[in-house]
Amino acid sequence: MAAATAAEQENYEYDLVVIGGGSGGLACAKQAVQLGAKVAVLDFVKPSPRGTKWGLGGTCVNVGCIPKKLMHQASLLGEAIHDSQPYGWQLPDPAAIRHDWATLTESVQNHIKSVNWVTRVDLRDQKVEYVNGLGYFKDDHTVVAVMKNQTERELRAKHVVIAVGGRPRYPDIPGAAEYGITSDDIFSLPQAPGRTLLVGAGYIGLECAGFLKGLGYDVSVMVRSILLRGFDQQMATMVGDSMVEKGIRFHHRSRPLAVEKQPDGRLLVRYETVDEAGTATNGEDVFDTVLFAIGRQAETSTLKLANAGVVTAEGGKSDKLEVDETDHRTNVPHIYAVGDVLYRKPELTPVAIHAGRIIARRLFGGSEERMDYADVATTVFTPLEYGCVGLSEEAAEAAHGKDGIEVYHAYYKPTEFFVPQRSVRYCYLKAVALREGNQRVLGLHFLGPAAGEVIQGFAAALKCGLTMQVLRNTVGIHPTVAEEFTRLAITKSSGLDPTPATCCS
Repeated sequence: MAAATAAEQENYEYDLVVIGGGSGGLACAKQAVQLGAKVAVLDFVKPSPRGTKWGLGGTCVNVGCIPKKLMHQASLLGEAIHDSQPYGWQLPDPAAIRHDWATLTESVQNHIKSVNWVTRVDLRDQKVEYVNGLGYFKDDHTVVAVMKNQTERELRAKHVVIAVGGRPRYPDIPGAAEYGITSDDIFSLPQAPGRTLLVGAGYIGLECAGFLKGLGYDVSVMVRSILLRGFDQQMATMVGDSMVEKGIRFHHRSRPLAVEKQPDGRLLVRYETVDEAGTATNGEDVFDTVLFAIGRQAETSTLKLANAGVVTAEGGKSDKLEVDETDHRTNVPHIYAVGDVLYRKPELTPVAIHAGRIIARRLFGGSEERMDYADVATTVFTPLEYGCVGLSEEAAEAAHGKDGIEVYHAYYKPTEFFVPQRSVRYCYLKAVALREGNQRVLGLHFLGPAAGEVIQGFAAALKCGLTMQVLRNTVGIHPTVAEEFTRLAITKSSGLDPTPATCCS
């Protein structure tokens, strides 16, 4: 007979119950079990207003990073087909090449379902108990799982981790939830999206707009204020301009007022545009699909947090949870939180995974390590990708003063773009550094192909205290786009032209 765990000796059924089976919750649960804890994970997906639902694994696997990257790849492949002709590939009739939406969604969903299955098998093999139920707190040590048949099961736990993530928000306008969709729905949409309006210009909206345009659809983006809020705004503007060059239309300073279904099934969108003088004018247009990407809300409303004494951020006004910077505790000492549910923390899968494992190691492995949320790299998978790590130019200037920083920048020409004569107008990078001494690098920004692959390596260097001196002394791999960081020599303050004359000297 197995020895009782510490929690069982204290009359708890589990050492740890995790509410939420996404990336952060699963990482925490599996790490805890490996350290000897008895763990249960609750996960239940409430269907979207459109009726879309999915399996175990959370946003990233099902309706986030993975299907997004696959559809981005599908879009890039379409562009590569046409690029291949000047390289000598002979196509029967290039003008007749068409993309089949049903084939793509079937392939993407088949991959997702395989990951769902592998995830469940992995939990079983690692002895993590999976409970397919919607969790809420009965008290601070008791979590209730509401099962599919509406029966309830109580789980007593010494520690609880809240990892419920978030879901897309809809605007409070007529017809939005009835006729619109979100990123919850686009990756399994049963019919081709056709002429599509994206409402919102954060990274989700721009990524979806980019791959849909690349697949051959007519795409418009409605922008209330700025593109890519929270990112470097020079780079954000260039991302938008590069998308305009691809044929994507932007409605700036605009917001939807209503969505109405027409007799033919198409959607009439009424909207308002405010000019720079503050004068509002109304307009309307017809689309086949309207996708809202105006932000996400944490899934805390059904947790009955008050029963456990947990208070959300901003004194209960926010739907997110504020945690102790050391160990991710909420205001209740044995209740923790991780992932997209956190207040003012990066909403990124690798961040949630890393933090989830640290929570488990601190609880059950005696670790004293802390999650470092500074200098987290990320990439926006627009047609021309934007990768970055560290501070934006605006944030660096705010922290160190305009005279305290130096910005090195350059345009560059990817070798692969030469033969098909693809536009290099927006292929650009910059390093934001301190002006004095060895010029420690504060931020790196890259707009171009394979941006994620480029930035990932430099992110480690930046975490190690990268300086411009070290960057200049690094010999690049030629010909690559990543080597362009090692060639940076022109500063913005010099006023010199950052456009290169040649590629090899």
